[in-house]
Amino acid sequence: MPQQKTMVSVPELMLEIAPEAAEALRASDLLPGEPAVLPLHATYFDTPDRDLAAAGFTLSLAEGEGEDETGRIQTVRATGSTADLFVLPEWRQPIAGDRPVLDERTPLCALLGPKVADIGPLFDLRLQRQLWSLSWQGADIELALDRGEVTAADRRSARCELRLALREGAPAALYALARRLDEIAPLRLGVLSEADHGFRLLGPVLHMHKAAPTALHRDMAAAEGFRQIGAACLRQFRLNEPLVDPGNPEAVHQARVALRRLRSALSIFKPMLQDETAARLNGESRWLAGVLGEARDLDVLRLRCRPDALRARLEPARMAAYAQARTALGSRRARLLMLDLAEYLAIGPWTTQPSAAEIRDLPLREFASAALDRLRRKVKKDGIGLADVDDETRHELRKDAKKLRYAAEFFAPLYAEKRRRRRAARFLAALEALQDRMGALNDLAAAPALVERLGLAGDPAAAALLGTDRDKRALVEAAAEAHEALVDAKRFWR
Repeated sequence: MPQQKTMVSVPELMLEIAPEAAEALRASDLLPGEPAVLPLHATYFDTPDRDLAAAGFTLSLAEGEGEDETGRIQTVRATGSTADLFVLPEWRQPIAGDRPVLDERTPLCALLGPKVADIGPLFDLRLQRQLWSLSWQGADIELALDRGEVTAADRRSARCELRLALREGAPAALYALARRLDEIAPLRLGVLSEADHGFRLLGPVLHMHKAAPTALHRDMAAAEGFRQIGAACLRQFRLNEPLVDPGNPEAVHQARVALRRLRSALSIFKPMLQDETAARLNGESRWLAGVLGEARDLDVLRLRCRPDALRARLEPARMAAYAQARTALGSRRARLLMLDLAEYLAIGPWTTQPSAAEIRDLPLREFASAALDRLRRKVKKDGIGLADVDDETRHELRKDAKKLRYAAEFFAPLYAEKRRRRRAARFLAALEALQDRMGALNDLAAAPALVERLGLAGDPAAAALLGTDRDKRALVEAAAEAHEALVDAKRFWR
């Protein structure tokens, strides 16, 4: 019987690199000597309904998987959830033939039951892998440069990526090496696995990516919950980042939403994050969200412009805002922010601080209930006398309601009982209604300054963008009603 390599946990970091940047890196002095060159052909398997992917696993057969392995290697990988940016458990074994061996040595039979018989090939990966062994800051690191393509039926996608795998030493060395490599050739945090590339070819082409539900469960501790949530936000941002374009306004919106959700997560888990790094990362995320916000604000204003002539007058400013956004996204500052965030989630100071140990180990559902209570109380208090407060106070309510909504979305999977799911749906609907009305009020309040900055203050056609006192009163009344409905909504976490 072939021997199986039991579950392996390998700290690794995936990085995207453009082909021309890969050539610059290849020509640098940082990569010692000639690499080992391995052609790789892998076939990925699943059921027609993708039951393996839904359960958080991939199954592949590969030729030439590594330097110390020959023949055909079967790999079962637990992708788990979007938090797997660092450690990925695997079950590997050499096999004969071109069909997977599905027995008790992997978890797949127990997961799928009779459906295991439906497993078949879905897509292929063919690439050339160049391998270097590096010593960096006292750690032994394997650097793999992969260039090739994924094919599924008649569709194909080129791949050019780096993988840094820690063989021995401190995990921080992976991120330090990534930063050094970025000085030579621009790199971006990778969030798509080999399997992800293939599955994307099997579905429709997406022009934006909304936040996906996070795979939280009630047995998690608060620390793991934070990692899962933060990684999901990073993934949403990175998927939307390359899609940001003036002709695709939803991508910049979703990229900005991802950063707002990330900042909300840093705030929600602040009692556990007792270090200065969190505040710095929050500030850097605010900077990037602000740059994207310039383009988003003009997209929203453009939708409100009725005369085509007025819309045309906005276009130069809008194009300039998008150019500024693309420049910021392509900057080393933004690239390093993503690396810094990934490192913080995986091995940040908060993971070892003795003062936060009790909170880290707290059951996630207990932490979530307390956090939701705290955020709801603030929203409830902020909305008192909504008709009589100033615009700034209403803006604070809007921000607090948004934070409560993100927290409710993050933690809803922890409350999977049927009664709680219904309550969660009603609670989130009430929150969304409040957010919509507060957002409309904020747009109205911000319009005069934006119109002035765009040089449209004297344009009669722009007057409609400013609204009237009657418009504002109607929106305030609607917001007050929505706030009252939210306060009356039952808490699904209690």
